[in-house]
Amino acid sequence: MAQKARKDRAKSNVAALNNLHIGSLIANGLFLLLHFIFRTRSLVLWFILSLPSLFCQFTLEKTGRPSYDPATKALKSSGEDLAAPGLTEYMFDVIWVTWAAAVLVALFGNWAWFLWSVVPAYGAYKAYGMMGAAKQMAQMGAAGNSAPPPANRKQRRAA
Repeated sequence: MAQKARKDRAKSNVAALNNLHIGSLIANGLFLLLHFIFRTRSLVLWFILSLPSLFCQFTLEKTGRPSYDPATKALKSSGEDLAAPGLTEYMFDVIWVTWAAAVLVALFGNWAWFLWSVVPAYGAYKAYGMMGAAKQMAQMGAAGNSAPPPANRKQRRAA
């Protein structure tokens, strides 16, 4: 039964990664095509703002791509679950927002790169929420340890 779950995860990861690469090819290809036709889109901005997306794609590819034994073609590792919440989900969000910004820039001009500012703003929002939760947990832990330490060695051993 566990082998079936691994095979299912491997199959869904391959499909997700293939869709990811096709989407990237379409979005970036459209941008480059319209850049070379109209010459009004900034390649420097596209390159700089696409780097986080490309890094996320590379990370998802390395962690999510299943590996197979070359001799027997048996599944060695199904890869990490690409449908997992958390950081994986945030990496997909970075990729999709970058694609949307690239397509809008290709269609309407360089001012549409402002859409990409959603990525660091959302990251700062999530980091602020995580810091608040960590601070709250630290306060709860400190409240439990509020008793003063025993004065001498004999009392410390007894405690």
